[in-house]
Amino acid sequence: MSEHDTGGRDPGSGNRVSRSVEDFVGQLRAFTDRARGVASGAVPFSLPRLPSPPGALSAAQLRAIDRAVRGQRQQIAAMTAQLEAFDEQLAVFERILDPLVEWSSTWARLEESVADLVRRSADDPDEDPDVGPGRTAGTGPRP
Repeated sequence: MSEHDTGGRDPGSGNRVSRSVEDFVGQLRAFTDRARGVASGAVPFSLPRLPSPPGALSAAQLRAIDRAVRGQRQQIAAMTAQLEAFDEQLAVFERILDPLVEWSSTWARLEESVADLVRRSADDPDEDPDVGPGRTAGTGPRP
């Protein structure tokens, strides 16, 4: 092989490699210059600002919020269980009240009929309740 023999490569490929190495070295030099400037304070360097509410919350604060939310959900579950038990008690009470309401209505009708009977006999002491108004037992109609 001679000096001019590139082993099957085209003559411009060496230039490409050297150019890419030079580009890499140039980029590395620019990066180090910027890093040196940031380190010396010549170039102002700042991190992007994070949103304050989520970024400002510490892990302890997030744990406290988590516990509070879990506690509230447990309270709601307990209230739901209490309400279900109360609803069952009301259903039983309602079943007990149905016959009592019917009995009370029957009792009220009985009292009313007895009161009518007592009132009639107090208005006309001679009147026989079995015969009807205006008649006495054993007689015909009154004049």
